[in-house]
Amino acid sequence: MIALAVVATPLAAAATVFLSRTEAIETAFPTADRVEEQTYVLTEAQVRVIEERARTRLESKIVTVYTGHKDGAVMGHALIDVHVVRTQPEAFLVVISPDGQVRDVRMLAFYEPREYLPPQRWFEQFRDERLTPELSTRRKIHSIAGATLSSRAVTGGVRRALALFEVLVVEDGVAAELPGQAGALGR
Repeated sequence: MIALAVVATPLAAAATVFLSRTEAIETAFPTADRVEEQTYVLTEAQVRVIEERARTRLESKIVTVYTGHKDGAVMGHALIDVHVVRTQPEAFLVVISPDGQVRDVRMLAFYEPREYLPPQRWFEQFRDERLTPELSTRRKIHSIAGATLSSRAVTGGVRRALALFEVLVVEDGVAAELPGQAGALGR
């Protein structure tokens, strides 16, 4: 809901919306037979694990994971990350392969001044990356001169998406057994 509101609602004159949620999911899985949408309400235990792995805070305990399917096989998973960079929000899509590698990162909406927007080629350095300590602007990911906060915010968002993938998709059976687990909505 929050992601949709940010992507669909103009907040400032400098705001740029590149893709709607629907367009983003179609871009993530262009050849899919179907895309499943699973919304989770995270427990405190899951939040702690995810924030520890991501080394950044979650903006919400409500998370939606989109899973693309083709010919009965999982193509991948996608998450939309929405957060405030300086004073304005940005939203971007992270597409993750079934084995946990980043396939694509794509900006959906950016409300900060345009000069702070990372170029698309900068996002390409996340391709084929996994959640490791090296996935950091202090290590493998290059910062952007003049847009340091934007590059850190996106890197944190990609780390969050990968940590969410690990907990909600890979370890779903284990996560469902955590004490106090609310589980996924609609299960």
